[in-house]
Amino acid sequence: GNAFDAAVAVSATLAVVEPTSSGLGGGGFWLLHRANDGFETMIDGRERAPLAAKRDLYLDQNGDVIPRLSMDSPLAAAIPGEPAALVHLAEKYGRLPLKKSLAPAIRAAREGFEVDEHYRNLARFRLEVMRRNPETARIFLVDNDVPPVGYLLKQPELAATLESLANRGRAGFYRGEVATKLLAGVRNAGGIWSQRDLDSYRVVEREPIRGEYRGIRITSAAPPSSGGVALVTMLNILAPYDLQQLNELDRTHLIVEAMRRAYRDRAEYLGDPDFVKIPVAGLILPYYAQRLRSSIDPERATPSSALNGKAMEPEGNDTTHFSILDQEGNRVAATLSINYPFGSTFTVLGTGVLLNDEMDDFSAKPGVPNAYGLVGAEANAIAPGKRPLSSMTPTFLESNDRVAILGTPGGSRIITMVLLGALEFASGHDPQQWVSRPRFHHQYLPDQIQFEPDAFSTSMKQWLTARGYTLKPLQNTYGNMQAVLWDRNSNEVSAASDPRGGGTATIKIDR
Repeated sequence: GNAFDAAVAVSATLAVVEPTSSGLGGGGFWLLHRANDGFETMIDGRERAPLAAKRDLYLDQNGDVIPRLSMDSPLAAAIPGEPAALVHLAEKYGRLPLKKSLAPAIRAAREGFEVDEHYRNLARFRLEVMRRNPETARIFLVDNDVPPVGYLLKQPELAATLESLANRGRAGFYRGEVATKLLAGVRNAGGIWSQRDLDSYRVVEREPIRGEYRGIRITSAAPPSSGGVALVTMLNILAPYDLQQLNELDRTHLIVEAMRRAYRDRAEYLGDPDFVKIPVAGLILPYYAQRLRSSIDPERATPSSALNGKAMEPEGNDTTHFSILDQEGNRVAATLSINYPFGSTFTVLGTGVLLNDEMDDFSAKPGVPNAYGLVGAEANAIAPGKRPLSSMTPTFLESNDRVAILGTPGGSRIITMVLLGALEFASGHDPQQWVSRPRFHHQYLPDQIQFEPDAFSTSMKQWLTARGYTLKPLQNTYGNMQAVLWDRNSNEVSAASDPRGGGTATIKIDR
């Protein structure tokens, strides 16, 4: 097989062993590079709003947002895209039959995987709502409580659903017995899915977002992901500066101001390109970045209120990412999600499919602050069949002699993590430094720099405060970047897995 077959196998296996982060009940973006002709595409397997969804789906009679309705029930679930994407990947780009690529996932579902501390922490976080669904509690809890470390969690119903997909392709999920169970389970619990939703779901191949930063070619995710546009915007703003020659304060100041402006545009303009007109070409123009750059005061923080924009919707942090390079040079960067930990926490009886809660990524009420105090834009309002905006940012970076594949989970912080990783690549550092460097983040609103423990020294915090920044220290680290580097001169490959999360870097050479 090739990298694309491997991507099918990895995606499906993660759907089994990381139910906290992705699954057949979710979706994602697969960024592909085919070596023999240089062809690149993004497979958009993002979930779609049910056709019965309405703009006011989560509002009460007074027009107010009903708390948690878009998070904790089948009504929170958009139509899954991952099963269709796996079939598409296998049939159009892979060499192996789907049945072979799905075999490891089927085996993992049937034989089980051992629960680790990360699983326990997220199950504890979602325990109350997981207990409300008997099927979720039966499969993912033990005696209605968090499983112990090492508990062998088996999912025979999910194995059967994967076998149906392996044997019948998309009809094994979106039609027939599995589809009948999905529709009955969702509708009996108050959801609004229909057979027409399942029949009409299609993956979309989209032209990736492209840009250049100081001689480095950038290829990244296209809308309905905001990742590529925001990443290129930030790098365009920073391109004229030799960041390595600046002191840490000036360098951090410029990076934060680039983040601030790109996130302002994200909330203002971006959404599903099949539903809203997005000025993508204009947003990633170096000339536009020059205008944004001209508004940066070299000595003072720019108050976000001075830029006149909207805040972004909150996103779940518990996504997953993998990066793959094969010996032919084919490559895949894929970021997958079911949104919050364990998605909607609703598992459909008889299928093992844990549903996403990606409907929460829409603006529930554009123009009005939500429970987090954030204001969503019209471009990301709920509409039937629409894909919600995302921050997932699977990315390729390519210089004359080096190729990088990277991405990470992390909700709204994904794009800034990839930015910091890209700057490490541009500085000539190795993948271990990309994935482990201390992180900071600014997303326009709230107007604050969030940062990991130990990201800034005491004096650095004092200097940033003196420049007008509000600082928000985080109690924990965040992200789980997975990165691959191919040095074309030496033909050597190196890889690294973020020390903050689960995962591993593996290099296998066939002689």
